[in-house]
Amino acid sequence: MLVSSPLDIHLEEYNGPLDLLLDLIRKQQIDIKDIPIAKITAQYLEYLDRAREMDIDLGSEFVYMAATLIHIKSKMLLPRDPALGKEEDAEEDPRQELVERLLEHERFKNAAEMLQQKRMIEENVWSNPQIKAFSSDEDDPGLAVTLFDLVKAFGEVLDRAKLRPVYEVEQADVTVPDMIRNLRDRFLAVAPDQPIFILRIFEEQRSRRAMIALFLAVLEMVRMQAVEVTQKDLFGEIALRRHQNFDAVFADEQPIATIEKDYI
Repeated sequence: MLVSSPLDIHLEEYNGPLDLLLDLIRKQQIDIKDIPIAKITAQYLEYLDRAREMDIDLGSEFVYMAATLIHIKSKMLLPRDPALGKEEDAEEDPRQELVERLLEHERFKNAAEMLQQKRMIEENVWSNPQIKAFSSDEDDPGLAVTLFDLVKAFGEVLDRAKLRPVYEVEQADVTVPDMIRNLRDRFLAVAPDQPIFILRIFEEQRSRRAMIALFLAVLEMVRMQAVEVTQKDLFGEIALRRHQNFDAVFADEQPIATIEKDYI
């Protein structure tokens, strides 16, 4: 967040415009579903001005978000037509799409931070290198890959997605529960012991938002102990396998219904 002292030249760095907006909102304890768009837009533009003064290149996505905020602000300033009925008057809030993107970004960011903490803990846990002498090749090794490895691989997929052509397709936004159902159906369509190569499914997605929804769906399924992340060989392809609780988790729609409420 920006500082008020003219003598302080420090400017916080952000991974993207959503990161900046989320920081502005959370530090001021603003209700993310009722963003004071004029105030946030002014603070956002002030950050861009400070960055420009310090010759910091923020990238085109920051400029695009500034235009988006100004557009939302202008739409909210337009007077409503008194001739419209109540149903027409209750049109969608111009901020709604931005709110959904911010909430989605926050979930992804929290998941990444959780996995980063997990990785740091794992790196500081000492294990006996001779433990292999007490296990056989037939023993179940458990998770052959951590969720942190999945996050890293997912980041690489997103980077590659920036270089491929973008096809605009008019369709409803894909949600995390939708992706969970899709993955469940994929598992039900193959043999119980057959893995699903998750990075291939990431590559099938046509938009960045769909990829993020898919990644969050994987995290939710791992959390519910419906699937586990595996890797047959070192540097091999990351796959998902059914957990022993898979059938119990999806015995009814209740788990997905609960997640649906969390992602509203």
